[in-house]
Amino acid sequence: MRPELVSIVMPAYNCSAYIGETIESVLKQSYPYWELIVIDDCSSDGTREIVFKYMKTDSRIRYFSLKERSGVVAARTKATDEARGKYIAFLDSDDLWHPEKLKKQISFMQENGYAFTCTSYEKVNEEGQPLGKIIHSVPKADYNRVLLDCPIGNSTVVYDIEKLGKCRGPNIKRRNDYALWLRILHREPYVYGLPDILMRYRVRSGSISSKKIPLIQYHWILYRDIEKLSVFRSIFHIVYWCLIKILKIK
Repeated sequence: MRPELVSIVMPAYNCSAYIGETIESVLKQSYPYWELIVIDDCSSDGTREIVFKYMKTDSRIRYFSLKERSGVVAARTKATDEARGKYIAFLDSDDLWHPEKLKKQISFMQENGYAFTCTSYEKVNEEGQPLGKIIHSVPKADYNRVLLDCPIGNSTVVYDIEKLGKCRGPNIKRRNDYALWLRILHREPYVYGLPDILMRYRVRSGSISSKKIPLIQYHWILYRDIEKLSVFRSIFHIVYWCLIKILKIK
């Protein structure tokens, strides 16, 4: 495996309760060729101090603060602009990586020539305890498959900058990660999934993604305004998404 630099994109906003554990999961990576780019979106809870503590002991961690509260898309865009690696990986400030995550995923990409990949992951509660829910990655998915039901966990994604360029998502409040994957799939035919469970996704009661009903309007914005789907096709995808969520609840 070639020792290529991975730029890890981490937006941060008032995440002092979790970001230390998340950074620890990066420090434990068996693959040492990475830089962690933390973009602080004007936190007021001590997030900055926690990041600085780790920066004192590891020069691979870089910190930037936005001048005003701008949202997660602006934070990810800033981190992408600052990235110096061949690869970009995404990691939310409350999620956790398996120690072999980068090593296995970069090897998977290099051995197969893949430009856009994700992995399986499991859901945990706010205390980090497993919820018994594993989201399995799809071995190979194109634009239409991802449009139907997004199988991609944000903190599992790695893509190749040299092959795809620096990819930036549209500035919408919710479903912005989903919108970014669709944008990448306009450039790259497929996303490839590694079956290994290499990320723990923390489900928090107050998180945006835990509020299903308000997400419907953002799906409409995504389908109609960004992806330019017809009214009929947009309604179809929203109804399908709702049915999938209902079935998962059952």
